[in-house]
Amino acid sequence: MQSRWPRRLWIVRHGESTGNVARQAAMDAGLAEINIDHRDIDVPLSELGEEQAAALGRWFASNRADGVPEVVIGSPYARAQKTAEIIAQHGRFENAEFSWDERLREKEFGILDRLTTSGILERYPEQARFRTLLGKFYHRPPAGESWCDVVLRLRSLMDTIGLHHAGQDVLIVSHQVVVLCLRYLLERLSEEQILAIDREGDVANCSITEYHFVDSSRKGGELALQRYNFVAPLEEHGATVTAEPPLARQ
Repeated sequence: MQSRWPRRLWIVRHGESTGNVARQAAMDAGLAEINIDHRDIDVPLSELGEEQAAALGRWFASNRADGVPEVVIGSPYARAQKTAEIIAQHGRFENAEFSWDERLREKEFGILDRLTTSGILERYPEQARFRTLLGKFYHRPPAGESWCDVVLRLRSLMDTIGLHHAGQDVLIVSHQVVVLCLRYLLERLSEEQILAIDREGDVANCSITEYHFVDSSRKGGELALQRYNFVAPLEEHGATVTAEPPLARQ
């Protein structure tokens, strides 16, 4: 039976964005709101974020024997698109097939968007209480999404990838919650298991989560995790490793 999985799958969180920098500044200052002048979809990479993407691209170029992306699928958000483009340029796979897919967009925070943890407690204490009661996997803020909602759209995405890119080497460039929800989906994890992984630490900007196809007892085989939150490419090529401030994670 023909596999419905990619041969290799790399999942990368976008490089540091100006939004990440603004969030850290707000947290450090104890502010309720994050000062961002753009729509979330338009938030660009910071200068460091571009350096991180270039470093990861150089790592791909120096490890071509381990596979080169033939297909690049990214979130339509500006920071993810730019990350993908820089990685491809420095990795020398600009001729890969590129597409932007809204199912890879950032988790939508609804009325909690642009608020720090203290801001949520100050302005929407009932939502903080609901989140504690339901847990972050199932809590859906008004006009926003739960992690479970993100998983539902990613199930559709993986069906599309299986239909069009089975047997190919695929790179996904997206966002922190999407990386975690893809782990939940691909590894058939429980709510408890994925939240335990989340508590271990943030998904670093431009880190790699990598899967390889393996034959298994499951019909059609499966993708097996090779590494998670892999930041050696940044360290090897002189880029600073960054992630979201722990208290700001939602």
